[in-house]
Amino acid sequence: MAETDADVVLRAPSEKDGARIHQLIQACPPLDVNSLYAYLLLTTHFSQTSLVAEQQGRIVGFVSAYIPPSKSDVLFVWQVAVHEQCRGQALGIRMLKRLLRRASLARIQYVETTVSPDNPASRAMFARVAEHYSTDLNEEAWFGAEHFGPQQHAEEPLLRIGPLPTRAAI
Repeated sequence: MAETDADVVLRAPSEKDGARIHQLIQACPPLDVNSLYAYLLLTTHFSQTSLVAEQQGRIVGFVSAYIPPSKSDVLFVWQVAVHEQCRGQALGIRMLKRLLRRASLARIQYVETTVSPDNPASRAMFARVAEHYSTDLNEEAWFGAEHFGPQQHAEEPLLRIGPLPTRAAI
């Protein structure tokens, strides 16, 4: 079901969105660009835990997330992308809040993600999400630069937001 938020429609993705999401991610450095196939899988296998933002037929935002098999009360947010023309409008936060309101995610108590220290915009967004829900944001080491092998990549510490308020408060 699609929901309208101002002039942006927030909805679950489908396979028809895969190529457009791939293009959006390419236009959103410093996000890591995954294969088009990965985005097709995210839009089909993980459509209930992911979300697209569409404006006048263009995809201007995307959240990819999943529930880790061993943590049924955690939503792990893989990527949040917002087209440069829509930045500064809190679209990333609006997408995350809308996603967390889905009935299928009622059991979620924590949001986890990784954000490198050199991405202050994403760090600030997740801090604002924690503030919105009046809950904690904790950080711990997770993937060090050495985990990425010869590829030059900054460390990716784990950010954990929660516990989230009861379902009625979300």
